[in-house]
Amino acid sequence: MNRRPGGDQRIPRPDEFRVGESAPWAGRDLDVLTDFNECIRRLEHYFLDRTPVDIRAPYAPAQGTRPSAVLLPLVKRDEVPHMVLTRRSVRLNNHRGEISFPGGRVEDGENHEAAALREAHEEIALPPHHVRTLGVLDLVTTRVSNSTITPIVGAVEEEPEFTPHAAEVERIITLPLTELVRTDTYRHEFWTTPFGEITIHFFELDDETVWGATGNLLAQLIDAVTR
Repeated sequence: MNRRPGGDQRIPRPDEFRVGESAPWAGRDLDVLTDFNECIRRLEHYFLDRTPVDIRAPYAPAQGTRPSAVLLPLVKRDEVPHMVLTRRSVRLNNHRGEISFPGGRVEDGENHEAAALREAHEEIALPPHHVRTLGVLDLVTTRVSNSTITPIVGAVEEEPEFTPHAAEVERIITLPLTELVRTDTYRHEFWTTPFGEITIHFFELDDETVWGATGNLLAQLIDAVTR
């Protein structure tokens, strides 16, 4: 099978790895990914069944890491759910040039929801009042930036005019969820690391490759919606 070209991201693949087989959502009904309202309904149900995380209260990150928060904005466009991603500026210290969600450090006295909404407003001009927060996916720890990331999913029913903050964001990418589950787009690998075997999720688009923490969170989201 021919794969989409992907981007120019450098993938630091270890010497020992193995390629995964079918996608976690293989065999499921993926038509839900064309219906914004049904996706939101399923996510609301999914988050009700999870141990609640109070995103409006301080959260203790993993020992020795710094607290961060990102927003996964699900945008309603022509009744179809679209995900908003950013390509980080090459001038940033960490994760330069990578595809990510809008987000950043949680400031002193700030909760994770406020941090995610503030960062989304600063990075892509998404007004906080346009976002209805739905819940929190599994937290992710990154070793490059030494962060524990709280991933907050938000519904955006009225799409604003997004504008990238030039110092942090090179471009804004808005794509339907159906693009992410194409057989020529998604794959996963199992990497052997000093910390054990980990799963790395890849979404190879026509001009970008989404992987790392962002790939992990996208895989979590799609799994939650399609289960």
